Order: sequence, then structure tokens, then C-alpha cells
Amino acid sequence: MSQAILEDITKDQLTSDRADFKVGDGVRVHLKVKEGDKTRIQIFAGIVIALKGGGLQETFTVRRIASGVGVEKVFPVHSPSIEKVEIDRESITMRARMYYMRDRIGKAANQVKEKRLIEARRKG
Repeated sequence: MSQAILEDITKDQLTSDRADFKVGDGVRVHLKVKEGDKTRIQIFAGIVIALKGGGLQETFTVRRIASGVGVEKVFPVHSPSIEKVEIDRESITMRARMYYMRDRIGKAANQVKEKRLIEARRKG
């Protein structure tokens, strides 16, 4: 199939209200979880360590430390089960993937240069 035909078919499935986050940002992903006949919102908070793909196949990986164990989840950007993505803190990263965060333990696992701290130092 032609690439133009595939883009035409999938363009109505893309979500346009996507938050502008990047690798290294701290995010809170609000996920719709269906249990039986009830639906609730579950929040998964962590650091974005990877953005992959493009178009409908675009995904992002969020990592957090839960009870001393690293937990990673891969979310499709255009998934209907994602209610919203909030950006907790912006960072300044010089990498496309932050897989080195997997080797960090304790406080080092959450240490990423934050944008607001560096901008505050420049002003004052």
C-alpha cells in the first residue's frame, strides 16, 4: 500500500490534544481502567525515558521506582484509553533515549536537570 493511503486512513484516529512532552520530563499519565462494568482513572507518574515511532504507532516509555523496584510502562500516544498526560516538571536533556536511568538507584534515579532551576539561576 502507498504511504499516502495509510496516512489518509489513520488520520481520523490520531489525537490532536496531545501534551507537548519530551524525553526527560516528569509526567503523570491518566489511564482509563475498566474493572467489570465500572471505569476509573488510574495515574502512572514517572520520567519519560523514550519516545519511539511516528504517526499512529508512536509510543512513549515512562519509568518510575515503586517499592524499590523500577517499573516501566509503554503507552501508545494516540490510545483512547489515555485520558490525559500532565507534565509535572520539564527537563533539559541532551539525549533521545534515557536508558541509562535503568542503572540508577535511590535519589540518582530521579535526578534530571530541571528547566526551571537553570532558568532561575540565569535571571538572578
